Amino acid sequence: DSDRGFAYIRDCKLDMRMNTENSFSAETLINEYSERELVDIFYKYGEEKFSKSIAKNICEYRKQTRIETTGQLVEIIEKSIPQKFKLVGGHPAKRVFQAVRIEVNGELKGLEQCLKDIVSKLRSGGRLAVITFHSLEDRIVKSVFTELETDCICDKRLPVCVCGKKREVKSLTNKPIVASSQELLVNSRAKSAKLRVVEKI
Repeated sequence: DSDRGFAYIRDCKLDMRMNTENSFSAETLINEYSERELVDIFYKYGEEKFSKSIAKNICEYRKQTRIETTGQLVEIIEKSIPQKFKLVGGHPAKRVFQAVRIEVNGELKGLEQCLKDIVSKLRSGGRLAVITFHSLEDRIVKSVFTELETDCICDKRLPVCVCGKKREVKSLTNKPIVASSQELLVNSRAKSAKLRVVEKI
């Protein structure tokens, strides 16, 4: 729904909630998070190199009036980024909008536990395949799969294992599978997709 504020190309209400029954929205975040919190969110979830100037300008803007629309936010972001960087890496608001969406919906918070829960339900030989579209997500998936594939996690200085941990899965993808050049011709959205697969032992 283009009226939900997920896109930066249309001026509408600053919302971004996947679940509209939740009270916490993008508008709440942008207007109530501290400057430090905004910097952290923009950098952590959006990898935005100009997160400090964007957060500072948001805080200055909202002293005068509440930020309620995507258009207002885009205007602030565009004024915060040097002209020579605006033409690099897509729309200048892309990274901030991504970061806000992830924070509003808690998209990464449950991922690690979810993966472990799924593996615990698999039968021997069962497989879990995960496609991620962002480096933050892929990092979490890679870390969890590595942990599940590891036998002992004791301090290496100990002479014997005391943790008793046994590997639960084996990886079927040493490196993530990415889209071929042929697929990208018909499906450009697959450009950032990475597929990792593990099999329950």
